Amino acid sequence: MDSVGVAAAAPDAGPGPAWQSKCPWGAPSTTSISCSLADVMSEQLAKELQLEEENAAFPEVVAAAEGPFITGENIDTSSDLMLAQMLQMEFDREYDAQLRREEKKINGDSKVSISFENYRKVHPYDSDSSEDEVDWQDTRHDPYRADKPTTTPRRGFIGKGKDITTKHDEVVCGRKNTARMENFAPEFQVGDGIGMDLKLSNQVFNALKQHAYSEERRSARLHEKKEHSTAEKAVDPKTRLLLYKMVNSGMLETITGCISTGKESVVFHAYGGNVTEDKVIPPECAIKVFKTTLNEFKNRDKYIKDDYRFKDRFSKLNPRKIIRMWAEKEMHNLTRMQNAGIPCPQVVILKKHVLVMSFIGQDQVPAPKLKDVTLNSEDMKKAYYQILNMMQQLYRECNLVHADLSEYNMLWHDGKVWLIDVSQSVEPTHPHGLEFLFRDCRNVSQFFQKGGVAEALNERELFNAVSGLNITADNEVDFQAEIEALEKMNEDHVQNHGKKLSTFSSDGDPPIYDE
Repeated sequence: MDSVGVAAAAPDAGPGPAWQSKCPWGAPSTTSISCSLADVMSEQLAKELQLEEENAAFPEVVAAAEGPFITGENIDTSSDLMLAQMLQMEFDREYDAQLRREEKKINGDSKVSISFENYRKVHPYDSDSSEDEVDWQDTRHDPYRADKPTTTPRRGFIGKGKDITTKHDEVVCGRKNTARMENFAPEFQVGDGIGMDLKLSNQVFNALKQHAYSEERRSARLHEKKEHSTAEKAVDPKTRLLLYKMVNSGMLETITGCISTGKESVVFHAYGGNVTEDKVIPPECAIKVFKTTLNEFKNRDKYIKDDYRFKDRFSKLNPRKIIRMWAEKEMHNLTRMQNAGIPCPQVVILKKHVLVMSFIGQDQVPAPKLKDVTLNSEDMKKAYYQILNMMQQLYRECNLVHADLSEYNMLWHDGKVWLIDVSQSVEPTHPHGLEFLFRDCRNVSQFFQKGGVAEALNERELFNAVSGLNITADNEVDFQAEIEALEKMNEDHVQNHGKKLSTFSSDGDPPIYDE
């Protein structure tokens, strides 16, 4: 550097050379204050020096930090997360205040208000909310309820002249009826009328009230029926559990679906499972599920209550037991028929009201009923004599009367007739056993006579041929009167001696009793 040029640029520099005041390596113009070693090691002095440096370097930050968040006594400012949350809360407060001002400006005195509640950002840990920060839903206007409670005076009206309003006023009653809809059952949907001044007339309200009560009772009935009864082509939860257990145990491989429905039962098709030690499971099975509803069994207790096999167990006070007894009755009757060699389904197992039998048919296709199949004259004649032979076997060997024998309960499979549905079958000693037999004979005789079988006997001749009785009556009325007399004789003997009539004589002699 040229010392001459520097001196010329600063003529008023002072007594010393000019380069000494400008050069950083020059001697300082002021002398520093000396301090002791103890003062240098003092923490208080270090904090003061640090604060002076911060004030000199960042004056704006210090001014902003002098707010209530930094100087609070109970606030820990050593955590950066806490500082960030505090700053965010302050921003959210300002944002919410701005929303409230905009809300108040837009609404004004309007009856329909707009709320920005969903856009607020108040944090859950913000406990310093002001008094005006109230949820708008808690203070919204309810059109069903008056702002101030109004009382109807004893005289029944308020106002005078044209402004008179009675307790029967259409508007007042309409609003009261609308408010009363809140007392309906929760399942009855009344809709949302918030913001609308609804008025329901007494006629409409009474109709809605009656409908709500009826729907509530109907819902209860449907729920009970669904839980405790077997519906059409469906099963209740308890029955479904029984079927699941049969499949899980390996007895059944799978249940394919429903193949038949009736008044008292539903029949499903299933494939047989593994062969057990004591039972042989057929390849195809029929699952007969007796409906657990009581409607179809109200008038059918006569088939059970007078049957000596179930008489002691029958109780009309507990009608649900009749259903299981009905399934058990069919199982025992099928077992008798099977032992006698009568073509019928083979019983596999009985679980409560679910009866598993062999399937009469092939490849999930059930055998047709006798009423649905078309037979030639030779097959029709063959079927007639087969049924006549089965009725005699059923009466004499099995000691049973079908009691519902018709073309609807006979199947045609493999060139022969199969008997099904024997749950209502009773013994001839039943108080109405002979009446049931005569009814069966009438159904069979009429069907085959219409089918063109010339050899078909009439109902009276068929009755004598099956039962072995020799009732000679010229007309049907006298014939039925003799049948009732025989039944009465057997019933009196049972009541007097407690013994059942074993059979009826075939030659007009007095009946033979078991001693």
